[in-house]
Amino acid sequence: MEILRTLFQSRFGVPPDQVRSLQAQLGGSGRKLFRLSTEKQRAIGVIYDVREENVAFLEFSRHFRRHALPVPEIYGDDPSHGAYLEQDLGDTTLFEFLSANRTGPQIAAPVIEFYNKVAAILPRFQVEAASDLNYKVCYPRASFDRQSIAWDLNYFKYYFLRFAGIPFNEQGLEDDFSRLSKFLLSAPRDYFLYRDFQSRNVMLVEGNPFFIDYQGGRKGALQYDIASLLFDAKADLPPSLRQQLLDRYLDSLASFIALDRAAFMQHYYAYVYVRVLQALGAYGFRGFYERKTHFLQSVPYALRNLRWLLHNVELPVALPTMTEAFRNMVASEKLQAVSAAPGCLTVRVNSFSFHRGLPADETGNGGGFIFDGRSLPNPGREEQFKPLNGKDAPVIEFLDQQESVRQFLANAIALVDSSVANYQSRGFKNLMVSFGCTGGQHRSVYLAEQLARHLRSSSGVDVILHHRELEKQKS
Repeated sequence: MEILRTLFQSRFGVPPDQVRSLQAQLGGSGRKLFRLSTEKQRAIGVIYDVREENVAFLEFSRHFRRHALPVPEIYGDDPSHGAYLEQDLGDTTLFEFLSANRTGPQIAAPVIEFYNKVAAILPRFQVEAASDLNYKVCYPRASFDRQSIAWDLNYFKYYFLRFAGIPFNEQGLEDDFSRLSKFLLSAPRDYFLYRDFQSRNVMLVEGNPFFIDYQGGRKGALQYDIASLLFDAKADLPPSLRQQLLDRYLDSLASFIALDRAAFMQHYYAYVYVRVLQALGAYGFRGFYERKTHFLQSVPYALRNLRWLLHNVELPVALPTMTEAFRNMVASEKLQAVSAAPGCLTVRVNSFSFHRGLPADETGNGGGFIFDGRSLPNPGREEQFKPLNGKDAPVIEFLDQQESVRQFLANAIALVDSSVANYQSRGFKNLMVSFGCTGGQHRSVYLAEQLARHLRSSSGVDVILHHRELEKQKS
């Protein structure tokens, strides 16, 4: 921790006033992330003991910045302590923006516009910045080669198929793996492969996308990254939108290379398959093996992608054993039980004023949690905050800096998370969580927004957010 403070002071000339752990946002990563801040400066500090991966991230970041690509600026690093400091890009990922602006398959126009921007920028990483990139720092492999493909396919076999109890013929599957690998490697592979190009690794910063988590990048085929974005399981993009975004990507790519679209499409769906299998392997490892069951709640979305592929795509290479395993997966009772988790629990999050009574419970469950935020510092007493509310950046920054607010929110989230897990295991359908304060404008709105964001980044939960007093002001 002290090394991050030292890096911050070296960069900004003053020590940080606040250091806040961001561990809840890391998912399956082993990195330790912190937000360091003063009243005027903010940065993200990272501590990670895998030196080779740190070197790759730092080298790639500086290289991409030289090519004017939107990635975080590196403020400083200390390789001996596995620490570095980077630009703070905020908290809103493309996945969170998508989750907050969709109703089932209906996705709001601003989200689609953002996805189009992302698809258009991808070729800049793959082609424009690839020509002079130092591939010697790639970790763990310099290219997405036969060994890389074998790791992904075996990851799927051992951590998903076996743990899910899906029957398969061992030799037949190995034969299919060999044929699939040979076909994948027949595509041109002299491009930068981002490796984890998906919605959680795109940040929204003042209406523009910024990109993170490319430390696993290496040389590879163009098809892999756009497949990762469009078949990102939890994003659950409708097929028509996937096709629209693929067209947008190809139009952009054509401005960088002489593109043969038919040749590109010949290999495209094979890379979709291998990316879906890699994701399933990760869900199986984290969920079945490490028993972090929330990872299994992404399985239904991956299976939905697999089902669509089975019904709509015919690969130019025979994979009979794999295909049979896929059919067994989508028909598996065990995996259908996992499939029941997403969407089965709706959490209604409210902000309100105690002066106007408690929010009504429309589900008949008795109201859930009521959290009283009136003990927290009140921005409404400050003139500059009075016309604002808990969704506005100045109010958020004020409350973010209050230790009592952070502790209150952490305790509330822990209680709600415990109930969410219990409700899901028991098949309950509804939970209500309400935050109250004096006017229902600042503290309660902020707290409700923070909880809703946290729950939307979790799996298996539908979040409905209402700010009762703010909504009354608009009506």
